This record gives sequence, structure tokens and C-alpha cells, in this order.
Amino acid sequence: MISARIASLLAFMLYLAFMVYIGMRNAHKNASAADFFLGGRNVGPWMTALSAEASDMSGWLLMGLPGLAYLGGMKEAFWTAVGLAVGTYLSWLIVAKSLRKCTEHFGNAITIPEFLTNRFNDKKHLIATIMVIFNLLFFTIYVASGFVACAKLLNSVFGLPYHAGLMIGLVVILSYTILGGYLAVCSTDFVQGTLMFIALIITGATMLVVLGGPSAALAHVTQFGERAMNGEFNGVSEKMQAAFTKNQNFGVVSIISAVVWGLGYFGMPHFIVRFMGIRSADEVKLSRRIAIVWVLVALGVAVLVGSLGTVYLPHVLNTSAAETVFSETIKLMFPAFIAGIFLCAILAAAMSTADSQLLVASSSFSQDIYKGLLKKDATDKQVLNMSRIAVFAIAAIAFVIALDQNSSIFNLVSYAWAGFGATLGPLILLSLFWRRTTRNGALAGLIVGAVTVIVWHSLHGGIFDVYEILPGFVLCGAVAIVVSLCGRPDEAVLAQYDAYKA
Repeated sequence: MISARIASLLAFMLYLAFMVYIGMRNAHKNASAADFFLGGRNVGPWMTALSAEASDMSGWLLMGLPGLAYLGGMKEAFWTAVGLAVGTYLSWLIVAKSLRKCTEHFGNAITIPEFLTNRFNDKKHLIATIMVIFNLLFFTIYVASGFVACAKLLNSVFGLPYHAGLMIGLVVILSYTILGGYLAVCSTDFVQGTLMFIALIITGATMLVVLGGPSAALAHVTQFGERAMNGEFNGVSEKMQAAFTKNQNFGVVSIISAVVWGLGYFGMPHFIVRFMGIRSADEVKLSRRIAIVWVLVALGVAVLVGSLGTVYLPHVLNTSAAETVFSETIKLMFPAFIAGIFLCAILAAAMSTADSQLLVASSSFSQDIYKGLLKKDATDKQVLNMSRIAVFAIAAIAFVIALDQNSSIFNLVSYAWAGFGATLGPLILLSLFWRRTTRNGALAGLIVGAVTVIVWHSLHGGIFDVYEILPGFVLCGAVAIVVSLCGRPDEAVLAQYDAYKA
């Protein structure tokens, strides 16, 4: 047991050291704010695709989503995966190329708030200010989910106290993000995305073989679900029984709530910023193909692993431990050192999102608030220093949120995801494809979308059981359109948009 733990620990230490090394190696490449925030718009298609998907999926891909499938069977997890896959593809297809070109045309913007400020000629920086406030709120919640994933993993593998695992995750993520900026984040995410992909495929395939093939495995899972729902054996909590019962009665409202997760991709800052950093708009097509293959395989296998875990593992996980189904499976399946390498994939999933979110949130604050409003004559060095301070501050607040050991990765991600998708998604689409959008329309939509998500999230029952991203997205877009039509457009903005389209 001790030798196995040492082997796993060695694998973890090598992985973490490699991540910090990448950050140190890229530290000298940040000569300007554009380099630190966007890699100088010089990232190739493979790294863009894998870093985008790794940063998007986060710890919930290998913990939250399998845990959802483990607790309630395949239906909710399956429909959530369908929505995410469709949303990923449509975002790459509709937004990627246009956003790459448009952000460069409108003042060579290097952050999303800066782009919207330039796009609508918002001289008072109201859009950027409000957007940064919401970004900091939702990003902090999202980063907290990454820290929770790190802590739960280290607790599951090494028996480390939850808070000790939190501290380790915080230190490593901060180290390479502050040192290396966008290029370090993309480079580490490329490695992490590859590791996540390999670990999922090998684990899922092995489970199917051990359980006798797809048909036999599905039969085992179905039987387990029926027995769990009826409480026919010990070890199944009341919450798991309720989850399986809910899964059997998975209706139209539940399917809609799961599928509309895909709307989030139009407004996820740490995801769409990858479109802005790709080397050329002509390389978007290749990136899209790479990304969609990665997503389809990763989501499908994550749901599969969670569902098969109910019959593959020799013991039933209690409700709070359900999100460790992937790590428990790997520990049982492979020799200690190999298991340690694959378990690093879970750490990779959490870190790859947390680092991207820290960077995007800090860049929004330093570029759009510090330089845009507080110190307009700030030098690149001052902006970079402020960005690093912001990274540390956001991480510290997220750390405090993550101190609750009962935090659900899936629930934290769900709330933050809705916040971004409903506030920013419609505005990105309107800014790219509707010339008539006005500053006041964008501002009104932004506020209404955020308020809708916050209020809807706190209400329950009836129509409020619909995932809050849907009403938030619809109302944000509708209000933005109505207010824009009621106001007079800025002729200079229309002329610049027409020049861009031409």
C-alpha cells in the first residue's frame, strides 16, 4: 500500500513540476499586455483547439459529469453532453472566424470587454465596467469549482486533508499562470487536453471489456438502476434512490434544461478568447474539426465511465463521494504509477479551466478597468503587474468559497455557466452579426441577463425548474434588440461595422 502510494505521488509530483516548468519557460515571452493576455495572436490551430476544449471542460468533465451519471443513471448526463457537443460545434462554426476578424478590426481588442467597448463606441466604458463586475463574480465561482476538484482528487488518492489539497492546487495554478500568461496557459492546456483524452479512452474501453462488452455492460447498469431505485440493497443512499427515480421520469422540461447548456458556449470568455488568439482566421476550420472530435469522444466516454462505475466498482460510493467515481475506477484498474499518471488527467481538467479563467478575469480587470478607467496612461509593465495582482486576488476569493467540503463541482459550474452564457452570449452574436445593435441595447441586455440568472437560480418549482441559462439568454437578447430598435444608432459605429463587413 505504501509503495503504491509513493508511486502515485511520484507521478503527481512529476506532472505538477512539468506544469510549473512550462510557466517558467514562457515567462520571457510576455513583452507586452497583448502577449500576456492573447499570446500575440500567434497560436496555431492544434494548440488553439485542444487548449480551448481543455479549458472549457474543467474538473466537471472527469468528476462532475461522471458523478451525475453515477448518481442518476445516463439520461440527464447524456442530454447535458448532447447540448454541450452541439453548443461547441455551433460556437466554432458561427462565432470563431468572425470574432477573430472583428476583434482585430475594432481597435485590435485583446479582451472581450475591450472589444464590446470599441464595437459600440462606449466612451464612458459602462459596458466594460458592468461586464467586468459580472465576470469577476461568475469567474470566482467557476475557479472555486476547479479548486474543489483538486482537493477532492488529492483526498481520494492520497488521503490528504481536503484543505491541504486546496492549498496545493492554489499554489501550482497560481505559479504557472502568473509566470507565463496566455502562452503558458495554452501550452499547459494542450498537454492537459491530450492527457484527459487518452485517460478517458483507455479507462472507458477497459471497463467495457471487463464487463463483457457493450450489451452486457448496459444490462448490468440497467439492473443496478432498477435495484437502486427500489432500495433493494444496502449502500444506496436515499439521495441516490431519488436520483434514479428522477432519471426514470426524465421529461421534456428536464431534457430542455440539459440541452440548453450548449447556449453557454456563445458567451464563455475563457473559451471564446481562444478564437481571438488563433494565428489566422483561415486556420479556424482545422481547429474546429480537431475540437469537435475531442469533445464528442470526451463527453461520450465521461458519461459512460460514470454509468459503468455503478457496476464496475466493488463498493457503492455514497452521495458526497459520487464525483470521485472516475478516480476510484482508475485506482482499481491500473498499477500505481500508471494510475497516478491517469489521475493527473483529473487534476489537468481542473487546472486547465482555473488557469484560463484566472487569466481572462484578471485581463478584463487590468485592461478594461485599471487602464481603461483608473489609469489611462498606464504602461504595459504596469498593466502586467496589475494583472498578476488580480490573478492572486481572484484565486484567494475562490479559495475561500471552495473551503466548504460539501461543495458540488457540478452545481458550482452550472451557476457560473448560466451567468456567462446568459449575459454575454447574445451580445457576442448581436455584435458580430447585427449592425443595428446599439450601446444602450447591449448594456440593457447585459444587465437583464445577469439579473434573470441570479433571480431564477434562487427560485424553485414549476417553470423555475428550467435551467436559468435559457430565460436569461432569451431575455438578454430580446431586451438588447428592443432597446436598440427604440434608440438612434451611432452613425460612426454603423460606418465602422460596414467597413468591417466589406
